[in-house]
Order: sequence, then C-alpha cells, then structure tokens
Amino acid sequence: MAGNKKFATWAVSLTNFLDSSCIVAGASGLTLWTSALKLDNFQVGLLGALSANAFGSAIGALIGGHLSDKYGRKVIYTYDMLVYMLGTLIVVFSMNFPMLLAGFIITGIAVGAGVPASWTYISETSDEGNRAKNIGISQFSWSMGPVIIFVAGTLLAPLGLLGNRILFALLTLIAFIAWLLQRGLDESQEWVEQKQKEKETGERPHPYKDLFSNAVSVKSVLFLIGVYMFWNLVAGAMGFFMPFVYETVGGLSNLQANLLQAVLWIFTALAGYFGFAMYGDKVNHRGFYFVGAAMAVISWLILTYVGMSWTALIAFVVIWGISAGIGAQAWYALWATELFPTKYRAGSQGVMFFVVRGSAGIWSIFFPLILQNMGFKAAGTFMIGLLVVSLVIGTLWTPKTRGKSLDEITKERYGDSEK
Repeated sequence: MAGNKKFATWAVSLTNFLDSSCIVAGASGLTLWTSALKLDNFQVGLLGALSANAFGSAIGALIGGHLSDKYGRKVIYTYDMLVYMLGTLIVVFSMNFPMLLAGFIITGIAVGAGVPASWTYISETSDEGNRAKNIGISQFSWSMGPVIIFVAGTLLAPLGLLGNRILFALLTLIAFIAWLLQRGLDESQEWVEQKQKEKETGERPHPYKDLFSNAVSVKSVLFLIGVYMFWNLVAGAMGFFMPFVYETVGGLSNLQANLLQAVLWIFTALAGYFGFAMYGDKVNHRGFYFVGAAMAVISWLILTYVGMSWTALIAFVVIWGISAGIGAQAWYALWATELFPTKYRAGSQGVMFFVVRGSAGIWSIFFPLILQNMGFKAAGTFMIGLLVVSLVIGTLWTPKTRGKSLDEITKERYGDSEK
C-alpha cells in the first residue's frame, strides 16, 4: 500500500511539472513567435495574460476545483491531461496568431484545472506523518519543469522556432505519459466517504455558498491568499520577465540569462526535496516558514541594492532558489489542503488559485511599466514590499497542523459535523 501511495504521489506530481514547464516554454519562445508571426505588443500581451502563468490557469482553477469536489479528484486530473495535450499540440502546429493564442489558452485552462485536484489528491492519500513530504515531492516536480525546459531550450536554440515547437511536442509526450499513469490510480478515499455521507444525509453542498458562509473558511481563504498571492506576484513576474531583466539591466547575454535561471531552478528543486519534503513533517512550521520567507526578502535586497555583479547575481540565484523550494508555494499547497473540509477542499483552492494567478496577470502588465519608467531599483523595492507582506502574514498566523490527520484538523476547526 505504501508503495502504491508513493507511486501515486509521483504520478500526480507530473501535473505540477507540466504546469511550470509550459509557462517557461511559452516565455522562452515568445520572441521567436513574435518575429515569425509578426505580432504586435497587444498580441504579445494577450499571450502572456491568457497563458498558464495568469488568467488561463486562473479560469481553469475556478472550473476544475469545483468539478473535482463534485465528480472526484481522479476524474479531473486524468481527463485534464487530454485537454493539456490538445493545447500543446495546437501550439506545435500553430501557423497564425489565433491558433497560437488558442493553444496557450487551452493549455492554461488545463493547468489551472489540474493543480488543485492534484494537490488535494496527494494530501488526501497521505498520512499525518508524510503529508508535507508528499507535497514537497510535488514541489520538486514543479521545480524540475523549468530546469529541463531551460536545458532543452538551450540545446534546441539553434533550430529557432522549430526548437520551441519541439519543446511543446515534448510536453505533449510527457502529458501522455502522465495520462497513462494517472488513469490507473484509485479515487481518493476521503472524497468517496464524503460522497457516501452526502448520499446518506441528502446533503447537497453548494460549491461557494458553503465556503463563504463559514467564518472559519473565509479567514482561511484570506490567510492563504495573503501568503501565496503576494509571493506569487514576485515569482510570476520573475518567471516571465527575469531573463529580460538580466539582459537589459545586468547586461547579460541571452545564454547567460537562461543558464542563471536554470541554476536558480536547480536550487529550488533541491530545496523542495531535501528541505521541505524531508523536514516539513518534522520541524516547527512557523520557524521553517519564516526562514524561507526571510531568504526571499534577502535575495531581492541583494539584487536591488547591491547591483548585478556576478557575485550579487550568484548570491541572488542561490538564496532565492532555496527560498522558493521551501517557501510560500509549498506551504500554500500544504495548508490549502489542510484548512478546509473535504466537500469543498478542491473548490476552495480553485477560488484562491483564481485570485492568485489572476492578480499575477494584472501585475505582469504593470511590472514592465514600472521597470521602464521608474527603473529597476523602484521595481525591486516593490518586489521586496510584496515579499515582506507574505512573510508577516505567514509567520504571524501559521496554522498548527503538523502531525494531525485531515479529519483531526477539520474537527478542530469546524466541529464534528464536518469531515
């Protein structure tokens, strides 16, 4: 049984890998597509805003979270891979802007629909002693996506636009493998028991009324958005614009910028596995969260006020990379599955993911304007402020969930009537 659960964790974590991979693949090929299809600034902005990095995944999360609570975790992330493959294949064969935009949107929706279901499934099939470990594995998988895409992109760079098409073909193949692995998994027992309870009692949970009519749930939503959104505004802008910042502000070549990002993601992956996965179930959550959040602030203080010498750049890449592996996203993934009852566990994540990724889409419009009109120091100071907000919220209101089962946490927070 333990072996089956470990296999299930890795299989479902491929969803997180495919999330980050398509964001980086899309961003890395944006210049090539712009040149080949003669895109204007508005069209480029649409691609960024409606992709998996922003509104595309935001809409998908809102849809997928609710459907996951209604029809099951397995149903969503299994068939979701088919939608993902459709989107990436459209990108592979895109001949014009409408095709490319459609591919980006469909892929983004698939990503958004799959992530809440995958985190929920991983948490519900874990024990109280390894829940953070398994979430950490999904974080490791999410971090490895950009590493592989950056390396593959560097190798395929001489092929130009064909190289980016090949990247999306590679993502299609990986999504097909994920679909084969995930379709054979069992449904979450927590979800099965919840549906049996609803059948016996005649209860018909409303996807959003139940969530927002409960004061405990509302506080949890606000807390988790505070932790994740302010951090993700920084991380989302970095994912799309950091190579541009390295090149325009730091004077690096495109190859140097991409290699720096690859190294950053390697440290994120290592910290996610050897940090969060190894110690998330064992050490004090408040202190652990504070360390990761503080490292994120320190990294941006260095980049903003020390400058972009190679020493500062390497320090930034290492410190931010480690902080991202043990930071806000990993804690959000863990707490978002712990702080809500089974009946709207995935749906609540869909709402929060919608707000987080949607806000990232809006911020991605303003960040380049701040960078251009006010300079990098002003933009960096904004980033530091956002990270400080995330640090304060997460540290002050860290939930006490370590070592407790999901049922125990739910009963403590909502009473015996909920599961």
